[in-house]
Amino acid sequence: MRFLTRLVIVALAILAVAYFLPGVRIEGGMTVDGFLLALLVALVLAVVNTVIRPIIAFFAFPITIITLGLFNFVINAFMLILVDALVAGFTIDSFTSALIGSVIISVANMIASAGD
Repeated sequence: MRFLTRLVIVALAILAVAYFLPGVRIEGGMTVDGFLLALLVALVLAVVNTVIRPIIAFFAFPITIITLGLFNFVINAFMLILVDALVAGFTIDSFTSALIGSVIISVANMIASAGD
């Protein structure tokens, strides 16, 4: 049940990012179709963060140490760009949009998992 709650919160954060950030778009906008697509994006993002992110984080560990952890934001942005490539209807225009969007989504994810 906690997973579904976190998934819905992240989907709402993705919708908020798409609404407020001009470089991120979700087809359907603020409709039920847009929410379902944001839910799909959140699910794919969860799978990508579970499977691919640890591998990239392992190899990027020296850079992460040198940048005092700030490189994790770059890794999160790349994960969001990867989800953009995997899910039709979800588009990100630039790396800057992905970076800002990933920070907002990460904050929402931290808030959602605060009770765990």
